[in-house]
Amino acid sequence: MSTNKHSTKDNFGVALSYLMLGVAGGLALNLCAKWLLVDYSLEQFVFLRSGFGVLFFLLSARWYGGLGSLKTKRWKWHLLRTLLATGAMFGFFYGLTLMPLVNALTIAFTAPLIVTALSVPFLGEHVGWRRWLAVLAGFIGVVIVLRPGAGMFTPASSAVLFAALCWAGLSVTARKLADTESSFALSLYITAGPLLVSSILLPGQYTAPTAEAWGFFILAGLCSALAWVGIVGGYRRAPPVVLAPFEYTALIGAAVAGYLIWDEVPDRWVVTGAIIIIASGIFIVYQEIGDAMSNRYLRAFTPTAVLEIFKRTKE
Repeated sequence: MSTNKHSTKDNFGVALSYLMLGVAGGLALNLCAKWLLVDYSLEQFVFLRSGFGVLFFLLSARWYGGLGSLKTKRWKWHLLRTLLATGAMFGFFYGLTLMPLVNALTIAFTAPLIVTALSVPFLGEHVGWRRWLAVLAGFIGVVIVLRPGAGMFTPASSAVLFAALCWAGLSVTARKLADTESSFALSLYITAGPLLVSSILLPGQYTAPTAEAWGFFILAGLCSALAWVGIVGGYRRAPPVVLAPFEYTALIGAAVAGYLIWDEVPDRWVVTGAIIIIASGIFIVYQEIGDAMSNRYLRAFTPTAVLEIFKRTKE
């Protein structure tokens, strides 16, 4: 009995360590993006960030079944996911250039709420009235963050909301393709898509990076990889119902970093809306997780990692 208790505690400690690594990686990626996008175009950032991402996946291909696992007959679905990934990346980082970091992340955390709503028409899943109320409450939180008034939907906030919708679509389609597609294929194609689109848009938008900027571009690619590894490692070792609340620590980190680096101070509207969104997301996790670990209930901003967890927990 004592051994089991210690084992559970050890697993949770390791899982939480992995998860916090993922949270830190994602936050560091966003910090790099916000710093780089001051002097470099959005097209250039997406191109280099995606390029390093593709390089990471190719170097790790042998761990995920090799290049042969990229074979597929469902190209239309992969094309859709590529478009969604492109919209998500361009939308979020565009919004990030025009609004405080914590504001952007707060709006982005509506993605899990959108996944719950989309799961009804696209996956045929049942969502009870309590969860619908949680979704509604979450979007009320978004309205509060955006400020009630005539100028509520700015181009920046609309872009981040669009990005959240795209990431939710990635999560839903990942579940739909889980039985036939490898996680490596689902990872690489959505990374290569923004790389291709940004390469088309890049001419005339490229500025030769300084040595310091190259360091940040490489760091951005490394941090995106760490975020992926951290989320997968965490959810392989502990249930989402236990770990999911800790993902929202990213908002605290964003608020602190924004204040220290850019003197950004979240006002009462952002704080109030963030609390409502966080509470709604946690409520949905606790209500819907049940006994089975379903990728729908994990963070929508790591849809491919979610799929990998879903597959491995079935083994």
